[in-house]
Amino acid sequence: MESFFCTLCPAKLPSLKFYYSMAVTPPSSLTCASVMESPSRRKSAAPRNRSSKPISQTASPQIPTTPTTSNSDSTAPISAAPPKKVLVPIGFGTEEMEAVILIDVLRRAGAKVTVASVEPQLEIEAAAGSKLVADISISDCSDETFDLVALPVSRFVLLPNDEPSCLLSNFVQLGGMPGSARLRDCEVLRRITSKQADEERLYGAICAAPAVTLLPWGLLRKKQITCHPAFMDKLPTFWAVKSNLQVSGKVTTSRGPGTSFQFALSFVDQLFGETVAKEVAEMLLMDTGDDNCRKEELNPTEWSFEHNPRVLIPIANGSDEIEVVTIVDILRRANVEVVVASVGKSVQILGSQGTKMVADKFIDEAAEFAYDLIVLPGGSAGSDRLQKSKVLKKLLQEQDAGGRIYGAVCSSLFVLQKHCLLKDKRIAAHPSIGNKLTNEMVNSAKVVIDGRLITCKGLATVMDFALAIVTKLFGHARARSVAEGLVLEYIRT
Repeated sequence: MESFFCTLCPAKLPSLKFYYSMAVTPPSSLTCASVMESPSRRKSAAPRNRSSKPISQTASPQIPTTPTTSNSDSTAPISAAPPKKVLVPIGFGTEEMEAVILIDVLRRAGAKVTVASVEPQLEIEAAAGSKLVADISISDCSDETFDLVALPVSRFVLLPNDEPSCLLSNFVQLGGMPGSARLRDCEVLRRITSKQADEERLYGAICAAPAVTLLPWGLLRKKQITCHPAFMDKLPTFWAVKSNLQVSGKVTTSRGPGTSFQFALSFVDQLFGETVAKEVAEMLLMDTGDDNCRKEELNPTEWSFEHNPRVLIPIANGSDEIEVVTIVDILRRANVEVVVASVGKSVQILGSQGTKMVADKFIDEAAEFAYDLIVLPGGSAGSDRLQKSKVLKKLLQEQDAGGRIYGAVCSSLFVLQKHCLLKDKRIAAHPSIGNKLTNEMVNSAKVVIDGRLITCKGLATVMDFALAIVTKLFGHARARSVAEGLVLEYIRT
């Protein structure tokens, strides 16, 4: 399978039409974004309670829209025209990487994304255990008109009474067999999606959802489609295409978490045009070029343990949601015990692009245990809050003193620098912050391992970061197995 990152490299392919390079039926012409204004992003906010109980439909915080600028948190230029409206439904067992990448990328492009729960409550537990909070219920979307309906589907999670859970987003379904079946049986979602198709507006599905949900709904007739390799035999042979991305008229399909960036960028291209799609791809570090290797290791050190590794991921308002859920998802797929801890006054936090996430516990509760690895996600506002946590500072200093492993993504490198934990280390960092760090940068690699420290540039490179951790902890065989499930090419060196 062709490399996910190489496929998205403008250095090799001069036009953003490479997103459709494997699609047999080209998308129809769509209105492009007009003259763009300066970049903006959503400012973080969070409720002040310290309760970890499920969040009710009335407790969800509003997403602020105060414009600011910042490296990995900034959005693409937003069109002066009315924003494109996108629906992304979620539910129990939603594949969190597929859902969050889709939401994040479209918001960076300037879309108004509504996250709707297909469950009775707004808070749902995703496939790998991440907890996400929707904006509204799917029933509140029945009379709305969307430019795109993307359906992220859940993955192999069963509810009580063996009923499969499901979720959808933006008329693009995110993969997973039981979740896809749950979506299929959600009547409100079926009506919304069918209306989208009847009125010739954009919709799509990813992973198992094309075969398990869109096909039974009759929304793939005479459409060339793709899906997760494990479900290709469920598709009509004549119309099935073995490609990472397939655009056929108004419907777009893709293969799995490892192709989620391509999937989301194809919608940006269709909604806003090639120029905006290119800007977003560059912002996400998808334009990496051939001269960037995935991983470089210096001062090799064994990371093996006699017990199942335990990893702490501290988060705060403004943490980058792509980085948080990707690291959590991939490590849990590899059977790592992951604890997500909030450094704030609530377990619910608002990510840098407005995704609401719920931590497993507070940092002071998490501090009662020792961890084999502590990983700090990026996001400028989130990193500032992580840096101010006295509990986290003590944990990191004890981690270093005990000869244990720690890592940072993108702007969270400032946290390690502030606490004097980068001395004499070589690192990988987001290009926008490299000149603000005092360490030697390894610009030729997305991920750099220097002894007991692992760093990466962030955003689209975080899949390689998480797989590098899996490789160090368990070896190449397990990392390759995880990558195959993601539909992501695994490169040994």
